[in-house]
Amino acid sequence: MAKILLAEDDENLGFMIEDNLQTLGHDVRWSKDGIQAIEEFQKGSFEICVLDVMMPKMDGFELAAKIREVDDFIPILFLTAKSQESDRLSGFEVGGDDYVAKPFSMKELEYRINVFLRRNISKDKSQPTQKLDFGQSTFDEKNLIYTYQDHRQSLTQMEGSLLSLLIRNKNELLKREIILETIWGENDYFKGRSLDVFITRLRKYLKEDSTLEIRNHHGVGFCLNISD
Repeated sequence: MAKILLAEDDENLGFMIEDNLQTLGHDVRWSKDGIQAIEEFQKGSFEICVLDVMMPKMDGFELAAKIREVDDFIPILFLTAKSQESDRLSGFEVGGDDYVAKPFSMKELEYRINVFLRRNISKDKSQPTQKLDFGQSTFDEKNLIYTYQDHRQSLTQMEGSLLSLLIRNKNELLKREIILETIWGENDYFKGRSLDVFITRLRKYLKEDSTLEIRNHHGVGFCLNISD
């Protein structure tokens, strides 16, 4: 089971989430505002962060940004009551990996958490560091490190999963629905918009390698094109 940082200011919802996750065997550390949460995060290692967006003292986006300053890898899952697309995309732009929109069922939250935990287990049980060479670059799948010449970039779990999928299907068109089902487990509008944010981030990381280009086939999908 996992050690989970929960940041949620709503007493009833926070108690329900904590109680349900503890029943599943997880070690849950519940903070009721962003300041308390970052202090708790700095005390010890966690497997996943579950952050409410609207909190006093420090909101979930600011909290996520501070977490990313010290940890590039830990999965960050947002709990959000905001329905506007721009608000949800803001979470991905500060380093979030996924979100659950309120109101949600505990089964849905459990599913989202398990997606990340399964990836952690797969990474830990994998063979010694698996490095993928593509273009003039290398991606260390186990440690989530992208390398081009003397430049090293740490990736989040979602970024790493997306890059691995593109590399393993290099020079081939990957349809949007296939990417969404593989990475997020579902194909919907908001997940599709979040995919665009992650593609933008990967393009930024890969831009120095002139042999690499992530091409957008509008409305269809993406292709990691590698030239000689």
